[in-house]
Amino acid sequence: MNLSELGWSDFFQEQCDSVGEKLIPARVARQDTTGYQLLAEQGELLGTLTGKLRYAAESRADLPAVGDWVLVQPLVNEPHKVVMHRLLARRSSFSRKEAGDKTDEQILAANIDTIFIVCGLDDNFNLHRIERYLLLAWDSGATPVVLLSKSDLCHDLDKKMEAVATIAMGVDIHPISGLTGDGIDNLRSYLGKGVTVTLLGSSGVGKSTIINSLLGFERFETSEVRGSDDKGRHTTTFREMAIMPDGGLIIDTPGMRELQVWADESSLSQSFDDVESLAERCRYGDCAHKNEPGCAVKDAIEAGTLDQDRLKSYLRFQRELKHLAAQQQVQARLDRKNRVKRFSKMMKRRPSKRDLS
Repeated sequence: MNLSELGWSDFFQEQCDSVGEKLIPARVARQDTTGYQLLAEQGELLGTLTGKLRYAAESRADLPAVGDWVLVQPLVNEPHKVVMHRLLARRSSFSRKEAGDKTDEQILAANIDTIFIVCGLDDNFNLHRIERYLLLAWDSGATPVVLLSKSDLCHDLDKKMEAVATIAMGVDIHPISGLTGDGIDNLRSYLGKGVTVTLLGSSGVGKSTIINSLLGFERFETSEVRGSDDKGRHTTTFREMAIMPDGGLIIDTPGMRELQVWADESSLSQSFDDVESLAERCRYGDCAHKNEPGCAVKDAIEAGTLDQDRLKSYLRFQRELKHLAAQQQVQARLDRKNRVKRFSKMMKRRPSKRDLS
């Protein structure tokens, strides 16, 4: 396999120009309970982390994720097995807040060019969920594209396309059907030599079916949604990257029931440019868009040019981002204290000059 076909670029080459010849670049294709599956010029490799790399990681985001580039050293007697010594800096990544009480970043896919946000046109259709995916996609550094799957089941396609267009300004929107194949060929223009695409969405929206259609064979397992409630089953259990026959790479991901935000104010501005453009015309700079006089946002709602739900989503994300920023500050202080404790313990274990004499 050629490195450029796997997504290698000058951005990564510059990071390893000073590295010795013993280490070779490889890309993470899958992580599971047995370790990492990697792709390199030498073919498919099995990788394990060095203790140093694992110990130095202050959060899960400091460990390799699918799509990452790492520098590895092959084992002498088993060249298909390697030890992963270094994680290269990412040029893009899609992240969410890790589930649970700890404020930590979970990277779902790294070094991606395009994010296919997949939403079903059945009972899965949810504008607020699309807004949430778009907010995180703009923060990733990749380009979002909305795929409205199961178009063969939709009887009001134009109406739903119009609704999505009001919240996805500047984003390509494609209705597709994995069952009939309608619209699938339109997606091939986003793929190409060295280009990486990932699919994100809830369970049962047809991500694996779309990938299988693009690949031309059944690479990823699929299953029907439950007829009783239209909820999907988690057929995909691991994030995994596949090589397209005509060039490019595509990452399948498990369906997500929870998508907590991991973004900043700039992503909010990009995702809600319609609201913020109006807010710039408000009389007061700190306008909360509630009962203040001269509020251009409220005027737009009354005039019917801005939907009330759109403003509610904007204000909700604004509160979530402020809460996340406060959590991140607390977590950063806690991490600093833990680093000091680890360093103190390490220094106590080191033998003194008197002990050595």
